[in-house]
Amino acid sequence: MSEEQIKSLEAEFEARIARDEKIEPKDWMPEKYRQTHIRQISQHAHSEIVGMLPEGNWITRAPSLRRKVALLAKVQDEAGHGLYLYSACETLGISRDELYDQLHSGKAKYSSIFNYPTLTWADIGAIGWLVDGAAIINQVPLCNTSFGPYARAMVRVCKEESFHQRQGYEIMLKLCQGTPEQKEMAQDALNRWWWPSLMMFGPTDDVSVHTAQSMKWKLKRKTNDELRQQFIDQTIPQAEILGITVPDADLKWNEERGHYDFGEINWDEFWQVVKGHGPCNKERMSARVGAWEKGTWVRDAAMAYAEKQENKKLNKAV
Repeated sequence: MSEEQIKSLEAEFEARIARDEKIEPKDWMPEKYRQTHIRQISQHAHSEIVGMLPEGNWITRAPSLRRKVALLAKVQDEAGHGLYLYSACETLGISRDELYDQLHSGKAKYSSIFNYPTLTWADIGAIGWLVDGAAIINQVPLCNTSFGPYARAMVRVCKEESFHQRQGYEIMLKLCQGTPEQKEMAQDALNRWWWPSLMMFGPTDDVSVHTAQSMKWKLKRKTNDELRQQFIDQTIPQAEILGITVPDADLKWNEERGHYDFGEINWDEFWQVVKGHGPCNKERMSARVGAWEKGTWVRDAAMAYAEKQENKKLNKAV
C-alpha cells in the first residue's frame, strides 16, 4: 500500500471518529489504534478476572446464606465480564492464549485496586460501594467508545456493575445501622479503601501518557482527573448518609468550583503497586497462575470431547 493510500485511509478513519461512527473489526484502522485497544480492553478483562480473587475469598465466610448467594452471583458476573472483554479483544487479532500469557508473565497490567487485602466482611461492602462505584464512572462512557465490540460489551457490564455497587452500599448501610462494632468495621473499611479507589482512575492528567490519544480517538470521553472528581462529588453525600467519615482532612466543598476539594493522593504508593510491589501482588498472581495450571486437564478434556463430537458428525455425514 502506498503512502498516499495510507494517508487517505487515515483521513477517512479520523473523519469516522469525528462523526461518532463505530469502528468494526474488519474496518481499516491505524496499527496504533489497534494496539491501544488491545492494551486497554485486555487490561480491563484482566482486572475483572483478578478482581474475583479478593471477593471469592469471602464466599464461604459471608455472614448469611443470602449474603453467600449474592456474593457468589457477583463473582460469577465478574467472570462473565472477563469473557465479554476477552472476546472483544480477540476481534483485534490477538488470541486468548496470548492475552493470558501477558497477564501471567506480568507483561500486562490490571487495576491496582485488586492488590489490596480484604480483611473483614465490611471490605466486601466497601469494594461494592467504592470500587464498583468508581468502575461505573470509568465505564459508562465506554458504552459510547469508538470501537464497536468494546462499546457493545460495556452495555451489559455497566448494568451489572450498577447492581454490584448497590449491593455493596446496602452491606455498608446494614453495618452502619447495626452495633457500634459493626459501624466501626464499616469506618475501618472506608479508611483503607478510599485512597486506593481514587487511584483507580489512573495518574493525573499532566503525567498520563495515554489520555490525550485516548481522548482523540474517543476511547475515553473524560480525563482521569475529571472522572476522579465526579466520583468524589457523588460519593461524599453517600458517606454522609451512612454516617461515616472519609479519611481526608483536606476534603471540603468548594462553592466557587461547584466541586469538592480533596487532599493529595500518595502517588508513590500507586506506582509501587502498579510495578508489582503492593500488599497482594504476588499472592494474586500466584493464585491466578495456579488456577490456570490446575485447570489444564479440564480444558484438555473439553477440547478432546469437542473433537470427539465433531468426528462423530463427520462420520455420520460420510
